[in-house]
Amino acid sequence: MTTTNIFEGTFPQLVAVLTGTLAAISDGMQYGWTAPVIPNLLGPDSPVKTSKNQAEWLELLLMIGSFSGLTLTMYLVDKIGRKRSILLSSFVTLIVWIVIAVAPRIEYIFVARLFAGAAGNMAFVATPMYIAEIADQKIRGFLSSIIYLMMLVGILIIYAVAPYIPFYAHCVIGGGLVLIELIVFPFMPESPYYLLYRDQPEAARSSLKRLRPASANVEKELEDIQQAVERQRTERARIQDLVVVASNRRAILIMTILNGAQHFSSISVFLMNLHVILEAAGSIYIDSSIAAIIFSFIMLVAATMASLSIDKYGRKTLLISSSISTGLCLLVIAIYFTLKSSGYDVDGISWIPIVSVMTYACAFKLGLGMVPIVLTAELFPTKMKAIGMTLADGIYVIAAVASLQIYQQLGDRYGLQYPFYVFSGSCFVAALFTYFLIPETKGKTLEQIQYILKGIDGPPKAENTSA
Repeated sequence: MTTTNIFEGTFPQLVAVLTGTLAAISDGMQYGWTAPVIPNLLGPDSPVKTSKNQAEWLELLLMIGSFSGLTLTMYLVDKIGRKRSILLSSFVTLIVWIVIAVAPRIEYIFVARLFAGAAGNMAFVATPMYIAEIADQKIRGFLSSIIYLMMLVGILIIYAVAPYIPFYAHCVIGGGLVLIELIVFPFMPESPYYLLYRDQPEAARSSLKRLRPASANVEKELEDIQQAVERQRTERARIQDLVVVASNRRAILIMTILNGAQHFSSISVFLMNLHVILEAAGSIYIDSSIAAIIFSFIMLVAATMASLSIDKYGRKTLLISSSISTGLCLLVIAIYFTLKSSGYDVDGISWIPIVSVMTYACAFKLGLGMVPIVLTAELFPTKMKAIGMTLADGIYVIAAVASLQIYQQLGDRYGLQYPFYVFSGSCFVAALFTYFLIPETKGKTLEQIQYILKGIDGPPKAENTSA
């Protein structure tokens, strides 16, 4: 299947996804915000007086806000829809940037970071749901990965500009991106799955016509979606169904392991402590700010490659190869710190940590850092999407906090090699789990994926688009 064939007739979907994920760039800026901004806040020319203890809270409050928004997100994505939830998240993020830019005291930024976490949580639940439900199956993986690419663009932007421009200027950039989304995205169609679920067949037909080429058999696809929604309506949307219903149980198990593996592969540790790790390794060949920019740029390039490959090579292949490669990079770093702490002269090989870290950035984003967000939107049935994806997002946040605690506690008490041995081992476990327990969803409709999770023969297979 050529790239031209993959994207033929999908331009309306691509426009909807690109306009709907502009806020993800802003969310990426919020996620990477503390690394370049805190040194500025702690400096003598700080625009807002900040203590070291207060600076640490700025990092934690984003996670607390994200976790606290779980219940509201679960309610809104089904009550007001995917599209309106995305717009609400963007509006809150715009207010956050305005508050940060004009904040007279650090307490204002505390509140803003709390709301930034809640808004980001809503965006990263509602947007993947929206994308999975509007996308043609032949490019669903690519479109689903765009939100993560946008987030990486945001991290790269904040790393590249925040150390070198006035404090308010990066807020203008973040707020401007969200404002563009608030102006453009309201003109995009709502998810036809959601509209049918809300008993609006004419609106769903109109939405599908806008998203598909003129030659597409919209009535047939609408009928298929209606059947899927009707079948899923027979299963009551109760939170206990995540455990009671076998297919939901398998879906939440997969997302728990993969979301945990993402952070237990040390991505949050690197994003928030990269300069400290390189300095501890003695790899001071480049300035830490430059190293962070290179690190984020490599992640963006690798993630772009993965997004273009995910519908060609499949989810499992990328996940397994990425997990093994990431685990090896972390193992090399752990061995290096073991040698250094044991008194070996490592001056001659002090280039190894920085090379391993940059290789890690590529290996992680080629699969482990990209595929889980695609699978999250694919594995849960329409009735359970809000509950399942919100819970998966909660697990993601908990894993982020836990990985940071493991890094800090083991690193401070026993040495930096120990957390990296733990992180390396978790990557190899993720590879084994993927091989044995995760189904391949490439080229499958959302309905077919549900049958696969149930372990039964489903409806006829989707037309082979790889020829």
